[in-house]
Amino acid sequence: MAIEDNPRSREQYGQELRRRREAAGLTQEELSQRAVMSRTHIAHIEAGRRRPDVEDARRLDQVLGADGFFERFLPLLDGKKVAEHFKGALEFEGKAIEIRVYAPKLVPGILQTPAYARAVLSSGSTPKIPEELDELVATRVQRGRILDNFHSPQVWAMLDEAVLRRPVGGPSVMCEQLCHIVSLAENQRIRLHVLPFSVGYHALLEGFVSLMWFEDLPPIAYTKGLKSGRIWELPSVVRECQVAYDHALGDALSHRSSLALLRSVAEDYKHEAQRTPHS
Repeated sequence: MAIEDNPRSREQYGQELRRRREAAGLTQEELSQRAVMSRTHIAHIEAGRRRPDVEDARRLDQVLGADGFFERFLPLLDGKKVAEHFKGALEFEGKAIEIRVYAPKLVPGILQTPAYARAVLSSGSTPKIPEELDELVATRVQRGRILDNFHSPQVWAMLDEAVLRRPVGGPSVMCEQLCHIVSLAENQRIRLHVLPFSVGYHALLEGFVSLMWFEDLPPIAYTKGLKSGRIWELPSVVRECQVAYDHALGDALSHRSSLALLRSVAEDYKHEAQRTPHS
């Protein structure tokens, strides 16, 4: 079987896994037990929604007698240049019909403008050559193209006020970034809520979370920290994350008030940029 480059490669990879599993006379549950993987994880791989890691692939090869097939073709699944810990979440993001994200410090990736993304991606401890930085920015901005479809996914963006106040890239970049978010909200492409500083502690203060729902698979949660990220599929954990999100949402400003705040802060950045035109 020949596997092409992305975007078809993940689907073909999943089809091959399903074919070999069925040829071995195994259900997804039986394969999950033998390969020490969750049945949901195998279902996502077969549906082309998730990339197995190296250890997963090796166990699948061993259980199905695939002679190294699943490990050997892993590199062909890496069509976009993103952090290793985010690859699985990126695949889910592209398939979700609803996304609810909370960002404590930075604008979520799918909402970032090119200038804001460049400021974020160029600020790491490891210097990047211009070509590498361009590729990273292009990948980040491409994620936002899922918002080009008016109907799917439905996106709720809940931002801590710190996201608005932190001048990433300077006042001009921040003015453009906040205006971009306002435009998406005004065009009914996202639902926007801000958690103001005045709330104090809230249910999501400890970190970033993205909740995703799908047409034919259970919902998942993705949480991340410094150089790390984790996809949660266990229903009880996903539900805990959903409840925490709902509690924080109860403390947030309304959609209308959040838009007013973003417009006000963007205007402040605009005035600051005019005072310091080279910022």
